[in-house]
Amino acid sequence: MGKIKDMRDYVGKAELRELDLWKAVAAEFLGTMVLVFVGTSSCLNGWTEGYAPSVVQISLCFGITLATLAQALGHISGCHVNPAVTCGMLVARHISVVRSLFYIIAQCAGGLVGSAILLGVTPAERQGSLGMTSINPAVNVGQAVGFELLFTFVLVLTVFSVCDERRNDVKGSAPLAIGLSVAACHLAGVPITGASMNPARTFGPAVVAGLWENHWVYWTGPILGGMMAALIYTYLFRAPKITPSYDINLENCNKGGNKA
Repeated sequence: MGKIKDMRDYVGKAELRELDLWKAVAAEFLGTMVLVFVGTSSCLNGWTEGYAPSVVQISLCFGITLATLAQALGHISGCHVNPAVTCGMLVARHISVVRSLFYIIAQCAGGLVGSAILLGVTPAERQGSLGMTSINPAVNVGQAVGFELLFTFVLVLTVFSVCDERRNDVKGSAPLAIGLSVAACHLAGVPITGASMNPARTFGPAVVAGLWENHWVYWTGPILGGMMAALIYTYLFRAPKITPSYDINLENCNKGGNKA
């Protein structure tokens, strides 16, 4: 996760000619499509009489799905599958402007297709709002922005921490850590704002179900939270650069150990 220093590389125009960019864009589309389809499927009501999904069920579904995708696609695109993560990587200069724009377009398209597939395979009486996020009536829009900002802050801070190439103390699974951060924030946030933490996750159902009330909250909060986490980690918490050390045996040198 090296930092881009050259301005031309940061703009990233040259990347348009690279196959790796388009493979990564395809991975972002596919990953976000799967995340939205599987995640919002867990939010559907009424499959059996009296059935309603629990907060724990929804939280684990989103967390495990993201961990699975990060393991499967992380080596291709970084598996952002979230415009807030991409914006964080952009302001911290870990990806170019061109790449970030194509990632966000792919993520929104993937979220839209994932939600459209869910609409197509779900019986009409079970569709509801297709897992669309909504704000609890006890919370005003300003508070909702704050919740989404802080939930996404936790996610992106975790992403930057486990992906810090300077750290040598990270043990275990980075995808699992990221997935658990999502599950934890869903456990807290589903009753409050739906715990979107991802503009593309909310964008898909909004388009397909035609539900746009307070939609801006789910862009403003997550993107601000993602950028704040990226900047704070990069400039305050990033592990120090490792200085190579050399084990020099001065005693042997003084003894003339290398004799001709």
